[in-house]
Amino acid sequence: MPTVIFHHANGETDVVESPEGTSVMKVALQNDVAGIVGECGGQAMCATCHVYVRDGYRDRLPEISEDEEEMLECTAAPRDEARSRLGCQVVLGPDLEEVEVDVPGSQV
Repeated sequence: MPTVIFHHANGETDVVESPEGTSVMKVALQNDVAGIVGECGGQAMCATCHVYVRDGYRDRLPEISEDEEEMLECTAAPRDEARSRLGCQVVLGPDLEEVEVDVPGSQV
């Protein structure tokens, strides 16, 4: 089963398995992972599921859409041009069986 590894600033790590087709945001919300808010429910409208995708996984992700690009300009934590993504737009599947993300210190 696909796995998301959430790294927190305090050094804690959450390792969560979830079915294919589930977004990183939904994985976090369904498993009470601290630091992911997901106010808009996955519509790429709020940037409260902002994550920093770790090296080695970014090349497996789809291109950033215009909507996601626009929302990434509104993140509470600083945007990292290379690593920032919205968790609602990162979906587990055959090309992404595992992903490691750093959770920003603030979402709102």
